Amino acid sequence: MTKKYGKPTYILCLGLLSSLLYACQPSAPQVPTIKHIVVIGVDGMSPDGVEKAATPYMDSLMKNGSYTLQARGVLPTSSSSNWASMIMGAGPEQHGITSNGWQPDDHILPAVTTGTEGIFPTIFGVIRQQHPSAEIGAIYNWKDFGRLFEKTAVNYNIHGQTEKETAELASTYIREKKPLFTFVHFDHVDHAGHETGHGTAAYYQTVALADSLIGQVIQAAREAGILEETVFIVSADHGGVGKGHGGETLGEIQIPFIVCGKGIKKGYQIKHTVYTYDNASTIAFLLGIEPPYAWIGKPVKSVVEGFPAPVVKEEKEKLAAPTIYPPARENALAGGLYIDKPAQVEIKSAQPGQVIHYTLDGSEPTASSPVYQSPFTLTESKVVKAKAFAADQESYTAQGFFRIASTSHDNGINYSFYTGENWKQLPDFEKLKARSTGNVYEFRIDSIPNAKGTYAVKFEAFLQIDQPGDYTFYTNSDDGSNLMINNQEVVNNDGDHGALERSGKIHLDKGMHPLTVRYFNGGGGSWLDVYYKGPAIVKQIIPPSVLYRSNQEKAIKTVANP
Repeated sequence: MTKKYGKPTYILCLGLLSSLLYACQPSAPQVPTIKHIVVIGVDGMSPDGVEKAATPYMDSLMKNGSYTLQARGVLPTSSSSNWASMIMGAGPEQHGITSNGWQPDDHILPAVTTGTEGIFPTIFGVIRQQHPSAEIGAIYNWKDFGRLFEKTAVNYNIHGQTEKETAELASTYIREKKPLFTFVHFDHVDHAGHETGHGTAAYYQTVALADSLIGQVIQAAREAGILEETVFIVSADHGGVGKGHGGETLGEIQIPFIVCGKGIKKGYQIKHTVYTYDNASTIAFLLGIEPPYAWIGKPVKSVVEGFPAPVVKEEKEKLAAPTIYPPARENALAGGLYIDKPAQVEIKSAQPGQVIHYTLDGSEPTASSPVYQSPFTLTESKVVKAKAFAADQESYTAQGFFRIASTSHDNGINYSFYTGENWKQLPDFEKLKARSTGNVYEFRIDSIPNAKGTYAVKFEAFLQIDQPGDYTFYTNSDDGSNLMINNQEVVNNDGDHGALERSGKIHLDKGMHPLTVRYFNGGGGSWLDVYYKGPAIVKQIIPPSVLYRSNQEKAIKTVANP
């Protein structure tokens, strides 16, 4: 006799099977209950600073937590845009804070949406909205940070006059209030970058001081009895190059991102991309709160125990770029100017066991390019590019500009030097009286005597063009500059800003062309480089061999027709 099962029995069996299958599935990872988060932001602290300065506390945070030294900020690499992105979970395109000149009631680009107080929603406001009774504090060394968040969202809002006072205020607040969320901002490293230059001994000393202040804040959490329930996040708004920032280089846009504390993986190096606007989203994730829809940041879930790293097949971690000697210093790229002598090129990899491939024609090196074996010499201007290779990985590209000049020709540039005050853009040179004049081989200000404070320089030369065609010219300047050829403006890079590159294109015939570069420095950091590229010419600093103090065509004609 065949036994038949009715519909109710069938459904019951199916339900039991489903329950068994569900029970066999691995449970989803859970974020532990985190009662306190402390974010410490250090203005102007580059990954280079973290690696080369004495930083025992940050070293300990990385050893006992998760980190990447290749996180990225946003453009422009200015403080307001990047601090806003960090706490707003979005970029300037969304929050509208495009420069340090931004004010809540005076700006160009409106935010795509606003929360309380008429600004784009920040992590402060989001926490307050979803945790109405939470204790929230903001202690900051840079006064202008205070305009970037909702004042009504915080219980404690105070500007520390110095970095040490800021650390004391934050430490006292943590000990006494045991806040859910604390944001601490230090500004002194950025000051050192502007005053002495990024990568200098004085700069590294200020990073070391920041590290000790971070240790002081951690100790306050220990004394408050909340250390085991706290997550610390240490990051920065931007790095810097030379005595400035605001430009578009890795040295300016790369930042550290360090997370340590309850439930965070230990000794974990983050291999995937991290952006500064991921910071706010990560805080929201750790606290279990819902981020605003307008945020574009993603939580860095991989730092939490039990959460895997995202599978990103198209990404490969980049090796550190090799170093071309003479190495880069401040704003100047590797290489240099050699007068009446050949240049010697040396290249070293960041780690042993790597193979360096290089090119001399400005093209990107590949595994098929020549292998660097030993130092070599150059007798004419060249652009050297190099990459390191190891297994299936390759490095960022290093490049050096080697320029050769000879005193046996009329090569050179005439310059006039002016001083002034309160300049925010290029002055009217026709109304100025030159304080000094002279000759140089390049459009550089570092070779001009007494170029300090607020000043301007007008460079004038004749550019030799051997092949007609379209040429692109570039000025990279801190502060403003412009470039004119045949009395026509080709590049406008004016304004009071960090090292920024701007370009323009013009068609040039064969022959000599008058070229004028005007530059001003409003104060603080200063820099100028001028590049060009054209038919059969890779982008490079304009070499002295094509620049003349006088019109050579006219001189030749005069000799030929006395």
